[in-house]
Amino acid sequence: MRIVLDRPRCEGHGLCEEAAPRLMHLDDEGELVLDREEVDGPDAALARAAARVCPVAALRVA
Repeated sequence: MRIVLDRPRCEGHGLCEEAAPRLMHLDDEGELVLDREEVDGPDAALARAAARVCPVAALRVA
């Protein structure tokens, strides 16, 4: 599975980082950085959780 980020839509709320801290983080400027785009197993579940909590739907898992 792959995490897809719609960067222009992301507002840097950080809820995704809280849901999946080993997959993504906010940098010093508040921009979301994907530490990994390809995920499987338990990490795929974390990625789906991160996408669900995004208030602006900037993340999806494909």
